[in-house]
Amino acid sequence: MFKQVKSAVFWYYLFKFRKRITLVVLLLIIALFANVIYSDVVEYLKLKDKLQYLEIALISKWIVIIFNLVFSIYLLLTMFKKEEIQEEKKIKKEKIVEPVKKEKEEKFTQREKEFLYKKKIRSKADLLVEK
Repeated sequence: MFKQVKSAVFWYYLFKFRKRITLVVLLLIIALFANVIYSDVVEYLKLKDKLQYLEIALISKWIVIIFNLVFSIYLLLTMFKKEEIQEEKKIKKEKIVEPVKKEKEEKFTQREKEFLYKKKIRSKADLLVEK
């Protein structure tokens, strides 16, 4: 039973945040490939005896890795905040829309206003009973 609930929650959030999750996974894959690319660049520079460029390769590798990790963490931390902000905006929009509807409903014709403020409304049946 617990496994089913856990699975349902997992798939719910995976489906709900699929764009962000795929972006985070892609960024982490890029960070992992940065190490592979760096090792290839180091081997190439060693073969060509251009060791002065090793420092640039190392710095660029770590810049790519750190940027991807920081951006992934930011996306994960703001995943739930975005939803709360959108809900607040919807609530504000609903509050703005409601007064407009009330103004439209208050537009009555003159005859409707007479009946609206009349203290005693009598139907035709009431008039016939009195006669």
